[in-house]
Amino acid sequence: MTTVRGDVALRQGEHDGHAWAMALRRPDPSLDGIVAGPYCGYEESGREVRRRQTATDRVPVIISFGDPIDLVELSASGSPARRVTSFVAGLHDGYVVTRFAGTQHGVQVDLTPLGAARVLGPPHELANECVDLDLVLGRFGAELTERLATAPGWPERFDLLDEVLIARAADGPDPDPAVVWAWRQLRRSHGQVAVGVLADEVGWSRRHFTVRFREQVGLPPKPAARVLRFRRAAGLLAAHPDRSITDVAAACGYADHSHLVREFRRLAGCTPSAYVRALLPGGAGVGG
Repeated sequence: MTTVRGDVALRQGEHDGHAWAMALRRPDPSLDGIVAGPYCGYEESGREVRRRQTATDRVPVIISFGDPIDLVELSASGSPARRVTSFVAGLHDGYVVTRFAGTQHGVQVDLTPLGAARVLGPPHELANECVDLDLVLGRFGAELTERLATAPGWPERFDLLDEVLIARAADGPDPDPAVVWAWRQLRRSHGQVAVGVLADEVGWSRRHFTVRFREQVGLPPKPAARVLRFRRAAGLLAAHPDRSITDVAAACGYADHSHLVREFRRLAGCTPSAYVRALLPGGAGVGG
């Protein structure tokens, strides 16, 4: 169920003993290109929940006011399982399985890769890792968490996020225009432009292009393109669950059905059919 109060959309639901509520609001227009999608405040409670965080072209920042969550599996880095509260998840060319029981309460801000470079620092240092927010932002991270937790409501929290992100973006480094252009071409084509073509267009060697792209986006261009192509395929399957895997593979530039299945196993940790079955209602994620 969705209701709207002012400029905040409120969603809530329940599934198999798990209750959740979300508050969504678009960031300030000046943050276009830095924040991807709306701010998402959330509250969850109930039985143990496992989720599968699949490869994405966003950099999620989780600022938690509730219980910790367990990172059960980080496929791309092979890092050991551990417990976290507030953290940043860099670009992954793999998947992460999370688990929690009890209460979750906090806010998620999804940054674009180039936006993350401006407000958080070098994104390649975060790639394929989930890093505690305090290690990324220092004492400012703890102060921000406290200010958000004690704010009277979601509108005030979202206003604070606007204020903080606008200030950090103003102080952050400007991205290289050539990398900005190349990232846009990859996104527009859903990862189907060859790396060599992009390097030629910006007038760099393929090696130099790969290094500069990774420094500012987080992943090298070829893995980033794989993630973008996967995201398109996952989106098509979510929107049209009855569409054949072979049809989706052809639409997204995969060689065949088997190629798409292999990519889903790598980037989602399951087959395309299992991914569709694991989608939780109301946009609550992918079951683990």
